[in-house]
Formats: sequence, structure tokens, C-alpha cells
Amino acid sequence: MGIPKVSLAFVMVVIMFQQMIQGSQEPACYMNDLTALKGFAKCLEPDIGGWNWSSSNCCSFTGITCDNSSDIYGRVVGLELGNKRLTGTICESLVGLKQLRILNLSLNSLHGKIPANLFHFRNLEVLDLSNNYLVGPLPSAIHLPSIKYLDLSKNYFSSFISMRLCTSSSHIQYLDLAHNFFGEGLIYLENCTSLQYVFLNGNGLSGTFPENLFRLQHLRVLHLQQNQFSGPLSYGIGNLSNLVELDISLNDFSGSLPDVFGRLRKLESFSASSNRLTGLLPASLVNSASLLRIDLHNNSLDGPIRINCSAMARVTSLDLASNNFQGPVPASLSSCQSLRALDLARNKLGGVVPFKFRNLHALEILTLGNTSINNISTALEILQHCKNLTILDLGLNFYLEEMPSNVNLQFTSLTALIIPFCHLRGSLPIWLSSSKMLQLLDLSWNSLGGSLPSWIGKFEYLFYLDLSNNSFSGEIPESLTGLENLVHKTALLKESCEHIYLVKRKEQGRPRLVYDNICTFPPTIDLSHNKFTGPIWPSFGNLKNLHVLNLEENNLSGSIPDSISGMTSLEVLDLSCNNLSGEIPYSLVHLSFLSVFNVSYNRLYGDTPSGGQFMTFPDSSFDGNQALCPRLVAPCQRKQIPPVVFPGKKMKIMDWNFGIGAAIGFLLTVFFCFKSGWVIPKGRVCRC
Repeated sequence: MGIPKVSLAFVMVVIMFQQMIQGSQEPACYMNDLTALKGFAKCLEPDIGGWNWSSSNCCSFTGITCDNSSDIYGRVVGLELGNKRLTGTICESLVGLKQLRILNLSLNSLHGKIPANLFHFRNLEVLDLSNNYLVGPLPSAIHLPSIKYLDLSKNYFSSFISMRLCTSSSHIQYLDLAHNFFGEGLIYLENCTSLQYVFLNGNGLSGTFPENLFRLQHLRVLHLQQNQFSGPLSYGIGNLSNLVELDISLNDFSGSLPDVFGRLRKLESFSASSNRLTGLLPASLVNSASLLRIDLHNNSLDGPIRINCSAMARVTSLDLASNNFQGPVPASLSSCQSLRALDLARNKLGGVVPFKFRNLHALEILTLGNTSINNISTALEILQHCKNLTILDLGLNFYLEEMPSNVNLQFTSLTALIIPFCHLRGSLPIWLSSSKMLQLLDLSWNSLGGSLPSWIGKFEYLFYLDLSNNSFSGEIPESLTGLENLVHKTALLKESCEHIYLVKRKEQGRPRLVYDNICTFPPTIDLSHNKFTGPIWPSFGNLKNLHVLNLEENNLSGSIPDSISGMTSLEVLDLSCNNLSGEIPYSLVHLSFLSVFNVSYNRLYGDTPSGGQFMTFPDSSFDGNQALCPRLVAPCQRKQIPPVVFPGKKMKIMDWNFGIGAAIGFLLTVFFCFKSGWVIPKGRVCRC
């Protein structure tokens, strides 16, 4: 996706240095360079592997490149210690490497301020300090006349780079300052006329679109997302004629999109999602011959969707979700034969899935959730011809329709099927059993009923199953406890990380779980709010990779199996509102990742476990179990063996000690009855 972060210039510089060092074999290290390296190493922990101070030849050290043009000694020209797990600070002694051309200390845990003199290397061409914990303002005086590649991203710098950078460093081509804390600093880059790659995203920058960037005629990639820019977009964007990738998403831009895309003839990727853009799609945008990826989701754009696929023959990804587009789903999109991802969710479309969508043979991801479309039978019959379709989201449509039971439907490539919140009637369709690649299935909040077939546990790759809020009945198929991916983790959904929004709701309508990225879905089995009966199978303990098990509000009976403790990755366990009996297995205290536990409103008894994560669960997790002993009090009374009374000894049935004990016991019993809700129930009331 997009332009690689490492520029061609950087790669060429590295190749040049590799060729340079082939001239001779291990010349002696220049003494001043060795001294500078010793001082640098003293500020770091742990010791740098491959640095042997018993040798005076630093040119043989790990990460060191020397200029071997001299037969007498080698000057250090490259110091590359990226991703070496180094901690500490960058010492001032490093500036003693006068001939340094490459400095890469990225992906470590370095902290503190950068020595000001580090920005005064005359020969430095590559400086990469990204992914550390460096702080403070950047030096106001910067003199790096040879710099071509500068990456300070993902640190904690607090002031923007000085305008003097472009005065003294006119050859810079790659500048990455993303994910720092520059705030409202001004952007002085207009004199960096050689710049091709600029990353300023994630800095809290504000104001209008920085118009001085329009002077960068060689600019190919510009990332301004995740800032606080506002106001209308300028037509000056059209001056950036060499632009290949533009991302201005997650800002506060308003107004209409400027009709300048006809001048951006090299633009391949354009993202302006999550702004306040309004109006129609510009004619130059929907007719762009160069664009491959368009992302405009979460704005207020309106009008019909009129994409000219004859002109946009190369487009592979189109995301127009969460806008105010009207009209039916455009059949003309079927002519975009290269289209791999299409997201039109949360628009005011209506109608049906166009018949010609069967011709989208390259389509892999289709999201039409909450678009008011109807006729699910026809939709599935059409879409089954998209043989590469892997992710299909049709939720919040087809209100009260019947789930198709056509056994001839075939979705052999499908990895994710998402059709919640439709109130579909019928049963779990048998055609699903042929979707052998299925990893994620969400049919929650429908009106499906009947028993679950045993084949539901035969999917080799399934890791997320949500059938909650339906009317399924009978026993939970024991085959579910053998889902291969939850036992051995055979696969996870990796091929796509599209923005598929999935919202679970409580009875009161408030959001409970929100996932905005399909790759973040936790391994889950959610069968809550159904009519299941029978036991919780002991073999559920085999699901070592399961994170969420929700069986809330069914009519399950029997005890909680001790083997549940075998689900060692479990984070959420909800068994509330059932008819479970027996004691809570003490072995559950060993579930070290368990953060949510609920067994309220069952018929459990005995002691409440008090170790491990159980010390963090609220009392409401145990409400409604009349014989369950509260925590932090004496254990429940067990049946005692009556004392042996020897002949000849008179046994007292009652004395004053017994009377006091009986009175105290009575008062404590009354107190705990009211406290735990045995007499006056408290907390939620189950629907059942």
C-alpha cells in the first residue's frame, strides 16, 4: 500500500557505502573515532554486542562502517544500531565522529534530549532516531548541509523544526517528523525544494492547510493526518503535480473537495476520511485515471455516487462509508474490474444489490452494512459469483426477511461473514457449512431459531463466533469445543484490516463492545441471550486460545466444569442468568488474564473463590445466588460430625454460651441476607 517509507535515496546511500568498504581489509581505526565511540557506549545499556574494547580496530565492530580509502586508518562513516534494545542517552561524545554519514539509532529505548551539536555534522546524509523516547525542543540552529534522509518520528519532541533547516539543508529529500508533540508550531519547509517525502502526521498541528507546501514541486508523498488542521481545502493542492500519495484524514477540514484532481495526474492514493467535508464528489475525482485508492469515509458528502469506471479502470479500493450519499447502490461500479475493496456502509442508498455486481471478479471485501438495502436472497445469489470475496458485511439491512436456506449457495473463499442487527428469521443455513475458510461469523441480533448443527464446530479456521440475541435452542453442540483455531491457533484474519464497525449493545441500548478494525477482534464464542439448555461441556477447557466466552441468559444447567480453567487465554467469562448449580471451581483463580467474570442469577452455592483475579470482581458478579457465600467473611459452615458422648458424662443441650452464639449467628444471617439481595434482590433482572 502506497510508497515505501524508506526512500530510494536512502537505499542508494547504503549501497554506495557498502561498495566503499570493499577497497581494503580492516584498516586501523582512527583514534579520535575510537574515543568518541567509547564515550558514546558509556551512556548506553546494555553493552553493545559485537563491540570488543580489547581491540583498537573499531571498524570491525557491529554496526560500524568505515571509509577504507586510506591504507593507514579507517574513518567511521556509518553507525547503524537500529533495533538493538539499547537504553540510555545520546552522549555529546558522539559528535566526535567528524566523518559520519549514516547515523541510525532507531527502534531502541533512548531517552533525554539530543545534543545540539548532533545537528552540525557536515557530512551526515542519513539521520534516523525514530521510535525512541527522546524529548525536548529541537535545536534552533541546524546545520546539516549534506542531509538527505531525516527521520525523528515517534518520539516526544515538543517544538517544530527550525526554518533554518531548509536554509542549510537544501538537499533533504525525506523528512519524517510524525507522532511527536509539535502542537501549534509553524511549518517552514518551502525552501526545502528537493523534498519528496514529508510525514507530519500525529502532531496536533493546527491552522489551515499549510500553503507553503505548495511550493514543493518534487513532493511525492504528503501525510498530514491525525492533526487539527481546519478550514476549506485550497485549490493550491493542484500545484503538487508530482504527488503520488496524499493523506489528510482525521483533521477538521470543511467545505467541498476542490476540483483539482485533473492536475494531479500521478496521484494514486487519496485519503480525506474523518473530516467535515460536504457537497458532491468533484468531477475530476470520479474521472481520475491515476487513482488506485480513495478513502473518504466519515464525512458529510452527499448526492449520488457517480464513479466513472471507464476512466478509473485502475481503482482497487473505494471507501465512501459514513456519508450522506443517496440513491441506489450504483450498478456502474460493476465496471471497475480491478476493484478489490468496496465500502458503502452507512449511507442512504436503498434498493437491492445490483445484478451486475456478479461481474466483480477481483472483489475481496464488500461492506454494505446499514444502507437500507433489501432482498437478502437475491443479494447472496448475486454475490456468490464474486469468487474472490473474503469479507462480506451486510448488517443492519433486510429487516424481518427470511435467512436463505438455498443449499446451492457457495461462498468458498469467505473468511468473514457479518450480518447482525437484521431480525432475520429462519435457522442457521446449511450453505454456510461449505465455507471452509470461515474465520469470523457474526449473525447476532436476529431472530434465528432451532438447534445448532454439529458442523458449526467443524470450521478449521473459525476464531470469532457471535450468535447472540437470537432464539437458538437445544444443547450447545459439543463440537464447538473442538474448534481447531481456538485449540491450536491455526490462523487469524490477517489478509485484511479494513474498518468494519461492529457494535454490541446492552439491553438498555448502550454500546458494550466496539471494534473498528477487523484484525482487533478477540477470539470469541458468544451464544448469549438465546434459549440453550443442557450442560456446559467440560471439553470447553480445550479452547486454550479463546479470549471471550459469553453464555449469558440461556437456560443452561449442571455445574461449572473445573476444566474451564484450561482456557488459559480467557479474558471474559459470562455465565450469568442461567440455571447453573454447584460450587464455583477454585481452579478459576489460575486464569491470570480474566478481567470480566459474571455468574450472577444462577443457583450456585458454597464459598466464593478469593484468590487471583477474583479479588478484582465486583459483588454484582455473584448476585442472585442465594446459597453462595460472600467474599471476605468466614467460609460457609460445613456439616459437622457430632461430638462423641461417653457414657457416664451428662451432656448439656443449652447454656449461656450457646444462647449468645445463637443470637449473634441470627443477626449475622439477617445482615447478609439483606446485603447480598437474598431477601430484597438488587442489581439487574434477567430477561429470562
